[in-house]
Amino acid sequence: MAGVGSGRVTGNLPSDVTTFVGRRRESTMAKRVLRRTRLLTLTGMAGVGKTRLAVRVATQLRDAFPDGVWLVELAAVSDDTLLAESLADVLGVRDLQGHRCCAMAMLSDYLADKKLLLLLDNCEHLLASCAALTSRLLTAARGLRILATSRQPLSVTGEHLLEVPPMSVPELDPGQPLSPRAIDRHEAVRLFAERAATARPGFVVDATNRDTVARICRRLDGIPLAIELAALRVRALPVGQILAGLDDYLEFLAKGSRVAVPQLQTLRAAIDWSYALCSPLEQQLWARASVFAGGFDLDAAEAVCSGDPIVREDVFELVAALVDKSILTRADYDAPARYRMLEAIRQHGREQLVASSQQAVLRARHRDHYHHLAIRAERAWLGPHEVAWFARLRHEHPNLRAALEFCLTERDQARLGLEITAALLHYWVRSCCLEEGRRWLRRALELDRQPSRQRAKALWVSGWLTLQHADMTTALSLLKQADVLARQLGDEPALAYTTLCLGTAAFFQSDLHRAVALLEDALAHHHALAHPAGAWLALGYLALTTAVLGQPDISVGFSRERLALCDSRGASASRIYPLWGLGLGEWLSGGRQLAGRLIRETIETARDFGDEWAVAHCLETLAWIAGTDGLHMRAARLLGAAHAVWRSTGTPPSGPRYLTSWHDQCEQRARITLGDKQFGAAFRQGTRFGIDHAVDYALVEPVGTTTTVAHAVIPYHRPALLTRRERQVAELRSKGLSTEDIAATLLIAPHAAEGHLHRILIKLGLTDRAQLAAWITEHLPPSDDQ
Repeated sequence: MAGVGSGRVTGNLPSDVTTFVGRRRESTMAKRVLRRTRLLTLTGMAGVGKTRLAVRVATQLRDAFPDGVWLVELAAVSDDTLLAESLADVLGVRDLQGHRCCAMAMLSDYLADKKLLLLLDNCEHLLASCAALTSRLLTAARGLRILATSRQPLSVTGEHLLEVPPMSVPELDPGQPLSPRAIDRHEAVRLFAERAATARPGFVVDATNRDTVARICRRLDGIPLAIELAALRVRALPVGQILAGLDDYLEFLAKGSRVAVPQLQTLRAAIDWSYALCSPLEQQLWARASVFAGGFDLDAAEAVCSGDPIVREDVFELVAALVDKSILTRADYDAPARYRMLEAIRQHGREQLVASSQQAVLRARHRDHYHHLAIRAERAWLGPHEVAWFARLRHEHPNLRAALEFCLTERDQARLGLEITAALLHYWVRSCCLEEGRRWLRRALELDRQPSRQRAKALWVSGWLTLQHADMTTALSLLKQADVLARQLGDEPALAYTTLCLGTAAFFQSDLHRAVALLEDALAHHHALAHPAGAWLALGYLALTTAVLGQPDISVGFSRERLALCDSRGASASRIYPLWGLGLGEWLSGGRQLAGRLIRETIETARDFGDEWAVAHCLETLAWIAGTDGLHMRAARLLGAAHAVWRSTGTPPSGPRYLTSWHDQCEQRARITLGDKQFGAAFRQGTRFGIDHAVDYALVEPVGTTTTVAHAVIPYHRPALLTRRERQVAELRSKGLSTEDIAATLLIAPHAAEGHLHRILIKLGLTDRAQLAAWITEHLPPSDDQ
């Protein structure tokens, strides 16, 4: 045997200096893969925690390898010819007879009869050599397992990949503060709390700083290294100042403590290193792609990032290369693909772009691309592709904001800002972003005061959005300006829409007969101009106005005409509102069963489309129908559910003013029948449903139709109706496991586990997890496959 070991058999894994936080699912998956394969590579961007996770997994598997678990740190190895020697040195393999024998041969000979795990850390800068080394050693040694970390795959036969994502971070809702339980579920916040408490003993995440800490973790994209460096700053700064400093957080965090590996002394050094490993064209695409906000698709990359020296046809290959190097991440695996940069990566690219004096050019290209996108989306509305376009605009919302900001901060660009914002009218409404749309329009209208068709359109769009917020004085002022300018310019489309808006304003002011006259004028004008979108809006408010006037048959007629318009254009999503209008009209006419069927059909479509505004209308109407049928407990729950959705859309909790009389009548009847205490309990229960639970509850056919059924509930289902997976989830939940623990145990995504729990509640007719635990203990025997 050419070489012998030093006699060490346990390995050289370092001891933990700080606590290991989170990563339960990734740890479980990595161990599972390593038990059935021989090469696993953990991939991910710099600072995401690949090394720490790999060491954790290797430590937990140590007993399975009698010849040890060995960490080979490659970050400091700059010469690939020294790779085998570095590994031999870690293993203590040497040529005792002084022969100048090949190190690879010595390693192969030494490892041939060993059962051993090698952890090769930071392979990305020695990729080809690491690929050759692992391939040869795995062939020579049957008992060898290799766990590698790298920012891109080794691309060796038999290699399994596990991408290490950033840590989970809380979703932030400006209208609702985060609860302690919501915070504790997220790894990023737990990591910040633990490291901050180490840096400043006594630090805790509490009600005074909870939202700020959550924002820090989101701003840092859940990157563990960045979070640890930020947490160290609590020694000197309050968390509010730490959050403010993250506008340029590469520089801000670089002032923090150093980490162990020399090349990763700061997050900036780690990203600098990644940049150096890219080709010149990859570096240029990285810098150019930094103009995107929140992600981009391939069309956007080709439109914005191509140009000397990058030809359009090469953009895809460069994007793929940056994905391989973990500079870009694939946001999802549906078509079309979307890519994003974590904020630290984007800031580094922006610095390179500024240094190249290309930032203004790239931002102008970016603006032009999203201006064109907004115009195309407007034209596609009320057509067969409106759902796809709405989804695309949702994805591109951050980029649209960036384009608008450029328009409104660069000289002589405000008119383009007017065009983009006004073109997004239907998006602002359907995404419940009315106030944001108004803000952009206010800024653009202040900057560009010259008479133009763009200004006339922006004025009536701003007036329309303001009407939805019930700011009547401001809305009428904007609409008067729009009317004067449209007449001055002879702008017929703007005149038609201004008339429509004034008719809607009359409706909101309860001047119903004037509203009908104006809306009918607007409808005729839009038909004459062949503007189906304007006709669709006019028909909707005519249906509402005649319903309030007590003319349900006429209202149903307008809704049917509106529905026919949608069907003639293949506009599936826009059918939601005329369907709701038909349901309202049928209910007012006394056809409660038909009304219920129509609204349930509508609410399911609205949820699938993600239209919370429509969902809230449907929940309200189903509550009224339930109240009319004497199902007052159900009505109270549905009113509570609607209340929560209205709040999330920025609407008054009882809904728009035109629904107030029906809402108040329903609530009053329910309170009289149930009493304030019981009504309040049912109402609060509904507010806690969440939108999916609320819709599922609304979709179940109510039990009983007489006033004697005051406590109707969804009937329990037998346990046999639970699927195999649902039984597994239910049993684990009954044992006290959290959603995250259930996901890790069953090797499924946390949101999938949450979805199973949600469906179980609906099937069993339960409303909270405590009821579920009690019910399972009493009714559900353990399954054989648990």
